[in-house]
Amino acid sequence: MDNLTHSLFGATLARTPLARAGRGTTAALLLASNAPDVDILATAGGAVKYLEWHRGMTHGPLGIVGLAIVSAGLVWIGRRFYDRRWPAKRAAQVRVDPAHAQDASFGMLVVVSMIGVLLHVVMDLPTSYGTRLLSPFDWHWFAVDWMPIVDVYLLMALVIGLLGRPTPAQRRAKAAFVLLLMATNYGVRAAAHHQALAVAPRLFGPTLPQPCDPPAPTRVVDSWPRASAASPPSPGKRCLVEIVALPSFVSPFTWRIVAQMSNAYEIHDIDLLDQRYREPETGSEAPWRLTLRYPNVWTPAVRQAADTRLGRVFLGFSRMPAARSAVDVHGVTTVRWTDVRFAGGAIALDQPAPRAVPFTASVQIGADGKVIGEKLGR
Repeated sequence: MDNLTHSLFGATLARTPLARAGRGTTAALLLASNAPDVDILATAGGAVKYLEWHRGMTHGPLGIVGLAIVSAGLVWIGRRFYDRRWPAKRAAQVRVDPAHAQDASFGMLVVVSMIGVLLHVVMDLPTSYGTRLLSPFDWHWFAVDWMPIVDVYLLMALVIGLLGRPTPAQRRAKAAFVLLLMATNYGVRAAAHHQALAVAPRLFGPTLPQPCDPPAPTRVVDSWPRASAASPPSPGKRCLVEIVALPSFVSPFTWRIVAQMSNAYEIHDIDLLDQRYREPETGSEAPWRLTLRYPNVWTPAVRQAADTRLGRVFLGFSRMPAARSAVDVHGVTTVRWTDVRFAGGAIALDQPAPRAVPFTASVQIGADGKVIGEKLGR
């Protein structure tokens, strides 16, 4: 999720009975709720380095414990500094709000901070972006695909719950109500996601091929990278690898259906409230006629590019890497991968991007077979 959502959620937690831990709880929760995103510091080493470490160790078991201790320590030190620097203000706060009279112990701050860090990771998991839950022991990504990275409904509920100056009892009641709204939002999106996957096959109509392998058991939590991504089926054998449903930013009932074939990705947007998608159609407006297709052809040049540092990092990050290559008049081969989760339009090798983004990677291979360039972005 975005950091604003994490911050608002931390502030909401500070209005629950966790606040009884004592002074410093709110600061600890706010700090800990954002602590895992400290991996942004990896950008100092460049975009590729950031992609390599993004949602890695700071979102794994060691990060949860370590960041909780660091967050608690910062609050502990900051609280002592504040009391020594402004003793009069501290005394006035105690007179106005006796609840600030008792300081939370360092051990309690660690526990509260660990809750904040852990819930940050738990909130990242249901997004289609995913997170690396087990790093550094296992660098696979995990995702549930229920939530977009920014959920406007979640933000509205959190903001409304923090408005006003209620009494302590009212704060706890409002926090409980907001948490109930959040749970309801997650439940609605989970049910809609299940429904989107149920109707997905009919969207592609007769164009949907048979599965490449025997159908795998239904997974609630998806994980990647997979071995099949680096060694897809032969392009001559058109078959279905998998179908996923990705959430939208606008509505919990609008989904992007992505069918991964052996040689392409096919995309179709669906609105579960639209009656057209509830029943199969055969006319000229049948849903499968509106499918968008992205080639995914793994040539020898693509396989060579996959062995470069950029190729390994990007393919380790990308859940749906669409590969494409082209050779110019000088014999230079340009290999490009685009993560289809974030593709908004046609993939074109000669289309420049206004800025480098981590969702597209390009590798250039000279006529002599040597790698002559690597970059993120188009």
